[in-house]
Amino acid sequence: MYSAIAKNKRNTVFIMIFFFAIIAGLGWLANVVYSPNGYGLFIAVVVIAGLYVLIQYFAAGRQAIAMSGGVKLTSKADNVRLWRTVENLSITTGMPMPEVYIINDPAPNAFATGRDPQHAIVAATTGLLDIMDDSELEGVMAHEMGHVRNYDIRVSMVVFGLVVAIGFISDMFLRMAFFGRNNNSNGNPVVMVFGIVAMVVAPLIATMVQLAVSRQREYLADATGALTTRQPDALASALNKLGEYGRPMRKQNTSMAHLWIADPLKPGAMAKLFATHPPIADRIERLNSMGRKF
Repeated sequence: MYSAIAKNKRNTVFIMIFFFAIIAGLGWLANVVYSPNGYGLFIAVVVIAGLYVLIQYFAAGRQAIAMSGGVKLTSKADNVRLWRTVENLSITTGMPMPEVYIINDPAPNAFATGRDPQHAIVAATTGLLDIMDDSELEGVMAHEMGHVRNYDIRVSMVVFGLVVAIGFISDMFLRMAFFGRNNNSNGNPVVMVFGIVAMVVAPLIATMVQLAVSRQREYLADATGALTTRQPDALASALNKLGEYGRPMRKQNTSMAHLWIADPLKPGAMAKLFATHPPIADRIERLNSMGRKF
């Protein structure tokens, strides 16, 4: 697990470099297309994007729990079962006790967020608590604590912030291309077309990278949770229930779909290509394989 944690910390740096390269490239293209006589637009894009990601780093966890409508447990008495489950897992792993939230939603689901184990949040829906037995609930929360332990929550927040920044920048420049008053008179039209195409493609590339990162970290969190509880069958059973009883969340938000243990959105025609999670059947098979080796 320590190698996985170190890898995730390195991945955070590599991902930031990759996405900042995309942002810098968009800024440079915009500068060439819309302001070829200086570098002001390029500098502004990079600085604003950097500030946005910095703000997201510190604020995204609170934003996620606010968007989900979670209610914080202030003491064990608020929900003894969920509190004790998280508390026992914290003691087992030697991690600080995260803030615990309950979300009033019949859809069974759970997620973790924050920037590190010292500033972590875990949340579960009322629907999850209703259908899981104690060992299954422990498996689900061990999975979420695995995201915290492996620093997946930090990677997810950084990626989320950068993807949103790239989408915003691309959208702004595309609007300038179609509605700007000077876009037809300045610069080489070939460069302009290339720039517009790049602004369309960049968010798609960024989103695909985000989804790839999200899928891999789900496998890792499953393995971490199973090793923590020593009961991979319990987590496999919980995932099977999530697949059987799963339904769209009341408060759906695409930007935080990758945080949940199961996809909270309505499936669409492009569900597999743009899925935030690997197939539940594949995750169960991996856990069953781990169980046979215990």
